[in-house]
Amino acid sequence: MILYLHGFRSAPASTKASRLKAHMAARDLGEHYWCEQLSHVPDEAIATIEAALARAGDAPTLVGSSLGGYYATVLAERHGLKAVLVNPGVLSYLSLEPWIGRLDNFFTGEVFDFTRAHVDQLRAMEVARITRPERYWLMVETGDEVLDYRHAVEKYDGARQTVLEGGDHSFTRWDDYLDDILRFAGLPA
Repeated sequence: MILYLHGFRSAPASTKASRLKAHMAARDLGEHYWCEQLSHVPDEAIATIEAALARAGDAPTLVGSSLGGYYATVLAERHGLKAVLVNPGVLSYLSLEPWIGRLDNFFTGEVFDFTRAHVDQLRAMEVARITRPERYWLMVETGDEVLDYRHAVEKYDGARQTVLEGGDHSFTRWDDYLDDILRFAGLPA
């Protein structure tokens, strides 16, 4: 099972989520894919993912992009799971602090207030150091205009790392790695 965790202001309709879902469906693995809309409230987002984990059964793999990568790290550490992190937020409470205010979701159009309390929730769940690097696969592009990829390379030291020159925060070479993600999750590619 793969649980895809989208990023901040994103949705299951995002490019990466949609392409992974379609890729898995084309291989008759659609029932092994989960992605739901995550709340902009971090504690609520974690509760949604925890509920999905409870239903997922044996050791699902988390695939998280940006803020979803931050959440994937929290839950991989909490439950001993494998995680693929795509241009992940490393210190999300710092990188999202400038965004406090009224925002909208890029895909759903939902308007919401992102508050200091939400930043504090992110700070409270931070994983200072991963415990078993072999459970992680970090995928970053050096051209990420939103997050400094070097922070992720440092945080996930010892993990499998794919560091690609250029690109951007969307991870432009996503489609090249879909079969590898399935294999990492123990699914047939």
